[in-house]
Parts: sequence; structure tokens; C-alpha cells
Amino acid sequence: MSTLYIDNIPHEVAPGKNLLETCLELGFDVPYFCWHPALGSVGACRQCAVKIYKDEEDKKGKLIMSCMEPVTKDQHISINDPEAREFRENVIGWLMTNHPHDCAVCDEGGSCHLQDMTVMTGHAYRKFNFLKRTYKNQYLGPFLNHEMNRCIQCYRCVRFYKDYAGGNDLDVFASRNRVYFGRVEDGVLENEFSGNLAEVCPTGVFTDKTLKQHYTRKWDLTMAPSICQHCSLGCNTIAGERYGSLRMISNRYNGEVNGYFLCDRGRFGYEFVNGDTRIRIPHRQNGVSSEIAFDKLVGEFETMDKMKIVGVGSARASLESNYVLKKLVGENNFYHGVSPREHELASLVTKILSSGIRSFSMKEVEKSDAVLILGEDLTNTAPMLALAVQQSVRQQPLSMAMKAKIPEWNDAAVRELIQDDKGPLFIVSVASTKLDTVATASRQVSPDGIARMASAIAHVIDRDAPPVSDLRDDELRLAETIGNSLMEAACPVVISGTSLGSSSIIEAAANVAIALKRKNDKGGVVYTLGECNSLGLSLLDGEPFEQIQNRADAVDTIIILENDLYRHGGEKEVNDI
Repeated sequence: MSTLYIDNIPHEVAPGKNLLETCLELGFDVPYFCWHPALGSVGACRQCAVKIYKDEEDKKGKLIMSCMEPVTKDQHISINDPEAREFRENVIGWLMTNHPHDCAVCDEGGSCHLQDMTVMTGHAYRKFNFLKRTYKNQYLGPFLNHEMNRCIQCYRCVRFYKDYAGGNDLDVFASRNRVYFGRVEDGVLENEFSGNLAEVCPTGVFTDKTLKQHYTRKWDLTMAPSICQHCSLGCNTIAGERYGSLRMISNRYNGEVNGYFLCDRGRFGYEFVNGDTRIRIPHRQNGVSSEIAFDKLVGEFETMDKMKIVGVGSARASLESNYVLKKLVGENNFYHGVSPREHELASLVTKILSSGIRSFSMKEVEKSDAVLILGEDLTNTAPMLALAVQQSVRQQPLSMAMKAKIPEWNDAAVRELIQDDKGPLFIVSVASTKLDTVATASRQVSPDGIARMASAIAHVIDRDAPPVSDLRDDELRLAETIGNSLMEAACPVVISGTSLGSSSIIEAAANVAIALKRKNDKGGVVYTLGECNSLGLSLLDGEPFEQIQNRADAVDTIIILENDLYRHGGEKEVNDI
């Protein structure tokens, strides 16, 4: 620990961070725009100025940008120094010179970082009385609204979109005193994480167009914590509702899962909740579909023959809901609402993860310095995991920055040093993926070929693992390269899943992780599954729903929980039950 003196008051702080982040963690109000905890520091906005002193005898000091200054031992700074306060007020005055001051009609109004920082600095009156600079706004697709006149040139948008998310169709353009953040021409943003621009932007340049269509303010919403239901990762979200209608999904920070971001599917894929065809109360399907009141349903259930009732669960429903249905109908009358193959694969993943193999969180994937992906197109099956993998390829080159004594939070200097260097990422799949552009090597083979390649890699890592015969020379060389890279890494991870319906791939991925565990106890595995609670459903004893037709006793009532069985079986199989 180090001692940091802020306005002559000592504070015990951990070294390794910059002054801005340290002051914010201590509860001090230091205004900032360009710094972001996930993006680091570039010193672009010049808003976070504080005064720093050589020692306790120094009375003059000098102004520095706190986001670019590391915490050192026995450091003396002042946040409330009059010169520092005046500097910060003047900076926000410059930034607001061409701002339209349209808070009353801005969709960000009431939840605007720029408003908060303006109030914090005490900047209340505008001194600019001339014509303002104006820009033409762009069409960026159905999800984001673009209003460039509100921009304060913090560079957060392009730093997230290009540097963090790997997009290449949004950039910064400049001539003279005109700086423009957008596309070369109008068009839909192509990156799967573009919706995060609405959250990383501290002003109203990029706003949620789906919220705008609902004509509401954020302070009018009733907010509640939730979990994204679009894939198996379990990203944390906040749902905003008004008048019984879901109006907005935003990110809920969880440092071990999705951090500060969401994919576009999770952020914007919520309108089905408001659909007219959505079943909102129990529905009876008995020749004709009809609604039934919950209290009436409970009354009827009490008079039914419990031996003739079965329950069909769902991989989209919560573990608690599935458990209650199982208790309601009885253990022998509960069926998983998935196909036999889906049930088999999810059960296999559960068995593997229960065997002692370490399962990585998304944060741990970000910090992994070698990644092997087997059979998964993560951008489609688990987008936020793909975003974590994009951060992982920076981990090995970061050692260059450590040797040069550049702290990781100094993003501008780190990226200048690293340039295009990337750590080991290997992809073996049936088709090309978007992550191929950052991969060290990628290979497209059949599902059986993926399992064989993984088994060969496991043998390279651990010679006690079974060898694979009849591999071509180029396949053997690739297996050697991948195996050696994983062994040399301090924190390797193997990523696989159920999207190809292959138990061989799942088992082969486990074999690679087991081989790594013997050589490097820091290795781990990540499995992606078909739906948001496929893993939870597999923890409950039960049979696939198709087994209902094989029951010896008669069934006259089936309770189906939050499930469209036609997504998990053929029309004939579903109709036969």
C-alpha cells in the first residue's frame, strides 16, 4: 500500500492505478470524459486536471491530467486547488462551445454524463455568443440514433468500437477544427456490439433508437435487475418498464461476467416481450386455445388425477420454475423440454464440469494468454464470449509494455507499443468465423475432424493421452503448434460447446483441458450451450419430452412451461405426445 495525500489528508491506496481512478474509488468528485474503466486512459478531454506537488514543502505545484499520472509513494495532490478548479471549469466551457444545449429534447437528458460533469465543475453560464459549428447526422441502422452536434471529442466511441470491439466501419475524421465521429457513408453499423456506443458515449451523440420509439424518459422507467435470455452466458442486465411495456435493456455491471458491455442481441432483442401473441397468463390448448385464470387453474388442478398429469420444463425458464413444476407434478412425471440429443449434450457438459475441471468466467477468458476454440462460432452462439476472446489476444503482447514499464491503464502508450501484435488464438471449426481475423491460425474441418485434432493436441500436451493415427503432416504440425502454445501459456483456456451437436468435440475439449491441468494448473475450459438455462435444466433429473409417448400409463393433461416444443423436435414427434 502507498500513502496518497489529497488536500493534505492521507489515504492508504493500492499502487498500480492512475490518480483519477484512485480518487474516484476514494469517493472524490473529479470530472472526466475520455477515461473509461474498461478502455483505460488517453488524456484526450483534459477535464480531469488536479494539482500535484513534489513534496509537502512544495506550495506552488503544477497542473497534471490525473488519468495519465500513476499513483506513487507519498504523493501529494490537490483536487480543490483554485487553479485546478478554474482550469476544469474553463475546459468544459471550451468543450461546450459548439454544443446545441438541447437537453430538453435530448434522449440522454436526465442520465447524461456531460450534464453531471457540467454541474460538478460549476460551469453554469455560456460565454460564446456566435454561430455554432454544425454537422450532418448519419443513419447508422435501426438501433442507434446519431446527433454529432452534441459531440465533445472524447474519443470513447472509436476507442471502444475499433480498439476494443474490433469494428472497422466507424472512425474519426478531421479537418481544421472539425472532428467527426461516424462512418464513411450512411449505413448500418456492422459490429455486433455497436449498441454499447449508447452507454460509453458521455453525451447524446449515440442514443438508443428503440427507446426513442417508445417516447419515454429514463427517469420515468421502473428498473429491475435481470439476466439476458438470448444465450447461455448469463449476462447481467437492467430492464426498464413503463405502463406494462418493456422499453429498454441496459447493462448491469458484473465484473466476472459481462463487465460494462452487452451484445446487440441482448440489448435490443427485447420487443418480443411486448408482442401481441405472447402468452401472458396460463393458456389451455384443448382443441381451441383459450386463457384460464390462475386461481381457476389451481382449483382445477386440486381435483385432477395427479397420476395422469405430466410437466414439461424448459431451458429458457429459471431453475426455480422448473423445480416447482417438478414438485407439482411429481418426480416421475417431469420431463425436460428438449430433444434427446440436447439433453444428452447438456448432461455431458454438466458431468464434465462436475469432474473438477476449472470453468473460466468471461473475465478470466479476457486475461487468458492462449485460447483454443473447438467447433464454435462464438460471434453467433455466445457474442460476449467472442468479445472476451478479442481482449485475450492482447495479454501476451502486454508483457512488452510491462518490460517497458508502461502501466496497462495507459491505453494510448500500450497500443502504440504493441501495434498489431497478438497472442495465440487457434480456431478449429466447420466454417470460417469473424474471429479468424485475429486468430493465429484457423482450420476448417468436419465435426469428427475437430474431435480428432483436439485429441491430437491433448496428446502433444500429455503423452499419456491416447495418440491419433492417420493425421496428415500439416495437421500434425498444427497440433504441435497449438499444444506447445497452450503449454507455454500461463493461463490457457479451451472453448467449446453444443452447437454442432457432437459429444466427441465436447469430450475432446475436456481431454485437452485435463492434459493442461496436469501440466499447468491454471488452465481451464468454457462450454457454451443452446439456451440460457440449458445447464440448469440438465441438473434436474428427468427425461426428454419425447419419452412421454412411451409411458405405460395414460396421460390426459400436460403442463408445458415457457416452451415451444416445435423448436426441439419434429412436428410428428410433438403432435404424438
